[in-house]
This record gives sequence, structure tokens and C-alpha cells, in this order.
Amino acid sequence: MEQMKQMPDDLLARCEVVCIHPDKVARIKGNSLNTEEILELAEIFKALGDGTRIKLLHALAQEEMCVCDLAEVVAMSQSLVSHQLRVLRNLRLVKYRREGKMVYYSLDDEHIVALFTQGLEHIRHR
Repeated sequence: MEQMKQMPDDLLARCEVVCIHPDKVARIKGNSLNTEEILELAEIFKALGDGTRIKLLHALAQEEMCVCDLAEVVAMSQSLVSHQLRVLRNLRLVKYRREGKMVYYSLDDEHIVALFTQGLEHIRHR
């Protein structure tokens, strides 16, 4: 059996010839995201790039929790947790409700649950 030459990964990952498929390009360009959508999605993924926020989302994916309990779960001060929750709230990833003197947080909606679950399933899939 003839031995294949080893090619660098960057050469293996691209076409050997230039061949544009105009129908595909036009279809995709016609379905492009607008600038506002791109920026909002980038902000969400940027927020999800923080380990503390991932811990908070993971806790809230399991059940609604007050700030005091969340601070215990992530071993941080309530002030720091509140700051992280504000970031998540501004991106509509979490919501809160006040009950007397307590503030309870939960994931904003099922889309966030699905986003978090899908990401976790992806990294666990080997």
C-alpha cells in the first residue's frame, strides 16, 4: 500500500480548487442575520464565556433560587453574584421575582434551558 504524504492541517482543511456555488451563496446571503441580531448573539455568547455565570445558569436550570442561596452555591459574596445576575438579566437570560424581602431568580424561558442543555450535551458527547 502506498504511503500518503502528510499534509499540514491548514492545507487539509481547505479546497484544493476555487469553486464558488452561486446558488448556495445567494441563498445564505439572503438569509443573513442583521447587525442587531449579530451583536446581541455575540453578547450572549460572551456572557456564557464566564465560568461563574455558567455555574449560576447551571444552578438555575435545576430550580429557582434566591441570591443568598446562589451565593452559597458558587462560593461568592451576594454582591458579586448580584453583579453577575445583572449581566445575565440584561441579556434576558435570567429573570427575577420579588417575594417580600427575598429576590428569586430563574432562567428567563425555555430557550435558555435548551441553549444550556444543548451546550452541555455537546461537550459531553464524545
